[in-house]
Amino acid sequence: MSQTLDTVFLNRIRQFATDEIAPAAPLWTKGQAPGSELFRRAGELGLMRLCVPEADGGLGFSFAMKAQVCAVLAAADFGFAMSVVNTHNVAARIAASGSAGARAAFLTGLLWGEASACTALTEPAAGSDVAAMETRATRVRDGWVLDGEKVWIVNARHAATAIVYAQTGTTGDARGIAAFLVDLTAPGCRRHAISSDFAQASAGTGGFVLSGLEVPDDNLLLDPGQAFGAIMSEINGARTYVAAMCCGMMEAALTHCCAHGVSRHSFGKPLAAHQGWRLPVARAETALAAARELTNAAVAAIEEGRDAQLIAAQAKICATEAAQTHLPVLLHAMGAEGLRPEYPMARHLAASQIATLVDGSTEMLLERVAKLARPHSETRT
Repeated sequence: MSQTLDTVFLNRIRQFATDEIAPAAPLWTKGQAPGSELFRRAGELGLMRLCVPEADGGLGFSFAMKAQVCAVLAAADFGFAMSVVNTHNVAARIAASGSAGARAAFLTGLLWGEASACTALTEPAAGSDVAAMETRATRVRDGWVLDGEKVWIVNARHAATAIVYAQTGTTGDARGIAAFLVDLTAPGCRRHAISSDFAQASAGTGGFVLSGLEVPDDNLLLDPGQAFGAIMSEINGARTYVAAMCCGMMEAALTHCCAHGVSRHSFGKPLAAHQGWRLPVARAETALAAARELTNAAVAAIEEGRDAQLIAAQAKICATEAAQTHLPVLLHAMGAEGLRPEYPMARHLAASQIATLVDGSTEMLLERVAKLARPHSETRT
């Protein structure tokens, strides 16, 4: 039976993840950033063109394929997966909403991995509360002037282009938020890396300060009144593919752990022959199966155009908590061997902590579930 185009494409991405991402990832945990040639290779494979319409130079794949690709990439390295998907998302938004001038200036380089991009929402005093953002966009003749600071932005260390969300009206009024395409190499932008004890190099995490940065009218991507709705719509997709990434990391950890359980002997028999070793692994398998079911349900809701707020929140909660709970167990099931850099156990464990914070923290999503799942049971004061 001949393979479908989807299967052939996904197999190529798996090979890329195995042959090129996984061997380099241990260096990224020590602060070395992925090279530009790896992003160009990702561009050649179509990772930045994934869901962009064919008419705009993309591959026209579905959201379901995007979620699968995210899982495959994250199985090798979560940060690189986040980096790639964020550039892809900017390219897709430009294709959907950009002016002819913006498309000509930015799109081709992003689609082919010649440049990276980021989406800048979070600020020092505004994270999940998007309406509280203070970055200002002031109308001037033939354009806008942007002033403000963005932090904890994937790809901000190296991105040439950003979608910057800024307030054109009164702080706190979501209707005043607009989205602008910004050249981060232009005068008026000062960027910085953000590091932590969990390596951020492969995600390119950083921030930037905009001081009097001028943006032409052509670079207004979403008008005031449109941008906030776009944020709320796209966040369900982001929560879903982050859930898929956590499933990918757990699958990789289980694969390595189970292979170790067969090859490593203790007291005259393989580890996998000991019931005490098998049971925690079985719990991880069960948690992964549950997370996948919820993630697949969220993917289906998005594919079918249904309201995905609840199911996307549930999928991300389930998948991130499964990863947080069971990745340490799987690491211990491998013993000290699991700490070797050729295995992804330690970096996936760190990434699972980061995954709970991106695109809505677990606490925020639990509140969302409480309100949407059984709204009649909400406590009244």
